[in-house]
Amino acid sequence: MNKEQGSETRLAGNGALEPSLGRRKRLIKRILVLAVVLGLVAGVAGWYLQRGNAQTATFRTDQVTRGDLLVSIRATGTVEPEEVVDVGAQVAGQILYFGKDANGKTVDYGSPVEAETVLAKIDDSLYSAEEAQAQAQIQSANAALQRAEADLEQLKAKLNQAERDWQRAQKLGPSEALAQSTYDAYRSAYDTAVANVAVGRATILQAKASMAQAEAVLRRAQRNLGYCTIKSPVKGVIVDRRVNIGQTVVASLNAPSLFLIAKDLTRMQVWVAVNEADIGKIRPGLPVTFTADAFPGETFRGEVGKVRLNASMTQNVVTYTVEIVTDNSNGRLLPYLTANVQFELDRRTKVLIVPNAALRWRPSAEQVAPEAREAFERLAGRKGKPEGGSGASTKTGTGSASSASRAALWVPDGDYVKPIRVQQGLSDGAYTEVQGEGLTEGMRIVIGVESQTNNQDVATNPFTPKFPPRGGTAKPK
Repeated sequence: MNKEQGSETRLAGNGALEPSLGRRKRLIKRILVLAVVLGLVAGVAGWYLQRGNAQTATFRTDQVTRGDLLVSIRATGTVEPEEVVDVGAQVAGQILYFGKDANGKTVDYGSPVEAETVLAKIDDSLYSAEEAQAQAQIQSANAALQRAEADLEQLKAKLNQAERDWQRAQKLGPSEALAQSTYDAYRSAYDTAVANVAVGRATILQAKASMAQAEAVLRRAQRNLGYCTIKSPVKGVIVDRRVNIGQTVVASLNAPSLFLIAKDLTRMQVWVAVNEADIGKIRPGLPVTFTADAFPGETFRGEVGKVRLNASMTQNVVTYTVEIVTDNSNGRLLPYLTANVQFELDRRTKVLIVPNAALRWRPSAEQVAPEAREAFERLAGRKGKPEGGSGASTKTGTGSASSASRAALWVPDGDYVKPIRVQQGLSDGAYTEVQGEGLTEGMRIVIGVESQTNNQDVATNPFTPKFPPRGGTAKPK
């Protein structure tokens, strides 16, 4: 009986457990379903959140403006005096002292000097001695000439005596009154006297030649003595003084340079090295503007004087030196300043200009207004590269009126863009002159596309999966 009761108790217990297990299974299923639903909801929410933070394309625009356009060539040069005189020394010696300038001060850097102003004095003791020696030689030669002339007169007197004796001997002839030997002696004395007179005349010529030689030596000695005084050959300003008092200068094949004088600082030049690719555009009389780092914000003007033909090559680059003439009446420009030069090749005033980026940019077919897509296809010729500004439609850099060509500008039209045909003119590398029907000042034109986030303040989780954007149409900025 106890066994039967135990069996009934187990059966009753099993019946009570079955409903409990069912409820647990149903609870687990509900939890799993809820987790799946929550996961889906989180995924959808993240997708929409990612969509909200997705990047959208926006047109970058600029305006058509009216202004001045300058086509130019830029180069670097050096300010130079228009005429420079290098004063040297033709003799050797020690510098004793410097002269006085126009203001009564000792000659130095920047001293104004007049023509024939004494700049320096070289020790002339040796050259003074040479002059004295040449003077003595002249006196000796002069004395020799006078003696030769006196000897000639004496020889002429002897000739007269010999001639009279010979005439008397000829009248008597060889006879009992005049022996043959005496007759021959008179004849010989006469011939000797004639020869002596000729020798005397030659001696005079020789003395005169010695006199001329002595005079030449004296002039040379005096000239060398004069070279010891260094004088300014022109009126100007001392740009450089290259010697000091007590310094010994030695003149050899090349005269040592003592002073550098700028003849006229009111007229200056700028020597500019221009590349061979641009030299064909440079011509005499071309207007030029330049600046100097020493005077920031100040612009100087000049014009091209000449183009030197002696080209130079540096690292396989051929350059030509162009001389620019400029007025320096105010004395602002100093010699050897570095000048940033701008050659004005051509200029346009009060014309419509656009950034070169606007002429380079091309849209994709989807960005073009539907009514303008047929024109876009003709314009692009199915060769253009869509968007990104990589499809070049204009030549940047310097240009000229002869390089004008047809191009297109793109203007915003709602969510799309549409073209405006224009004629290109001059370009300075940043802006280009344009003309076209319907083109007005202040018109907005597209220069590119930029991407921006709609919600910049929301921090993104680096572990959040990135979903691709659903796409959209670019809208004007």
